[in-house]
Amino acid sequence: MAETKLVDPSKELRLMLAFFGESDLPQCYEIDPDDMPEPYNFLLVHDGHMTVTLETFCGSKVSVHPYQVKRDGGLYARKLDLRTGHDNLVVMTGIMLFNFSFCSDKVRDLILEEKTPLGRILIENNILRQVSSRTYLRIDAKDPMISRFELPEARAAYGRIATIFCDGKPAVDLLEIVRPGLRKGLADEESA
Repeated sequence: MAETKLVDPSKELRLMLAFFGESDLPQCYEIDPDDMPEPYNFLLVHDGHMTVTLETFCGSKVSVHPYQVKRDGGLYARKLDLRTGHDNLVVMTGIMLFNFSFCSDKVRDLILEEKTPLGRILIENNILRQVSSRTYLRIDAKDPMISRFELPEARAAYGRIATIFCDGKPAVDLLEIVRPGLRKGLADEESA
């Protein structure tokens, strides 16, 4: 097993947080993707959209729920949760920073409606895209972002930092953190 190290957060993570006026970095460690336990390896170590991956894994459509949004010119960011359709459970939390200069007005307007997950918008609008995951994380149970999952007892979570290239241009930076205890087709261990 590779040794874990305290993350020297990437420029993208610092930029995402600074866009919201925040300087506190998540309490997390960078881990090697080969050391990511299941099911998180399946859920995070891929170059696909989290929307599709979570819907397949959970057996339910997911909906987007932004809880903090900021726009500055052509840049748009949101802190968000993805929730399952059958029980409204938060299955992913994260941050999205989108540069609208790399998309059409139609796609921009759909994103600004804040009703549809980004992956579904890009897929349904046939945007040529590539998801590039660069950094994998283990987030400490005490990190404030973990509270988004409303767990009965805080547990460490796993996540990734990724970029979505739209038509070959780096349009979206993402921090995606998956719910601890998530099991295929079920919400989590507490509800089983």
